[in-house]
Amino acid sequence: MPELLARSRTLCTPPLRAAVARLAAPMDTVAAYHFGWIDRDGTAVTGDGGKAVRPALALLSAQAAGAAAEVGVPGGVAVELVHNFSLLHDDLMDGDETRRHRATAWTVFGPAQAILVGDALATLGTEVLLDAAVTGGAGPTDAARAVRLLTTATRRLIDGQAMDVAFEQRDSVTVAECLEMEGGKTAALLAAASAIGAVLAGADDKVSDSLQRYGHHLGLAFQAVDDLLGIWGATEVTGKPHWGDLRQRKKSLPVAAALAEGGPASRRLAEELADPRGRGEESEPELAARAALIEQAGGRAWTQEEARRQHTTALAALDEVPMSDEVREHFVALAEFVVVRER
Repeated sequence: MPELLARSRTLCTPPLRAAVARLAAPMDTVAAYHFGWIDRDGTAVTGDGGKAVRPALALLSAQAAGAAAEVGVPGGVAVELVHNFSLLHDDLMDGDETRRHRATAWTVFGPAQAILVGDALATLGTEVLLDAAVTGGAGPTDAARAVRLLTTATRRLIDGQAMDVAFEQRDSVTVAECLEMEGGKTAALLAAASAIGAVLAGADDKVSDSLQRYGHHLGLAFQAVDDLLGIWGATEVTGKPHWGDLRQRKKSLPVAAALAEGGPASRRLAEELADPRGRGEESEPELAARAALIEQAGGRAWTQEEARRQHTTALAALDEVPMSDEVREHFVALAEFVVVRER
């Protein structure tokens, strides 16, 4: 896995930096800070730029279609741009002040700049894919297919984010509703990443659809683990605020599963979430007690099992795509990485 992710960074980071450099000042600086390339004073740093899972999937999908990994680079850059558009907006909407162990962009440069830079990154993703047709990296038809894949995923991502925000104002959310939300917010872009390199390589719809199914279920597994880390993850490891999801009363999978259980701990949790007093102002002990209720009601165990189930379903989709054993092993390793992680 380290070599696989390192390869995706090596191939995708230079064109990613080139794309960001197209932005007008000061948006280029804000974006560079967000990506971890500079500090708040503009000094170059070697920071935590994220896991690079999505670019790695784009490169692998090109190889699954029989092309060189480099064919998937525009797709890897495009999905990384859209992913970071969502992070910039997500941090602001959630009021998160920390990401990747340092201050979020909106707290350093202001909400307006975070919104503008997020919008700019989303449009850059489309631009990068269309450039592939001009530079010869893909045929015009395949570049257009890739654009449609990415823009559809972006719309679904935004739909999921809108549902997530709306859920915070509701007392309860069903597990089915939560999975639908996470299927948009997280799984849609991972599904696109898992197929976009193959699309740029000219793969047919059957291959693309199978790779998207792999990415969709991988995305649901990824988000299930993320939901667990959002409650029980250590801040010093995740780089995110402690108890952040509980403080915002997010209806993540562990919460939805706990509310559905119906026992004493489940009922107590429902009462607390329905109580408007102290919303967002809960103390650390209060949040710890809420996490304990979720665990007592089975929310933690259910979500762990759901991550494993989605992981198994993702791997089954790979059986529908003829590819080399090496590429298949890399897809399997990425899926394992997603469900066994601490950040």
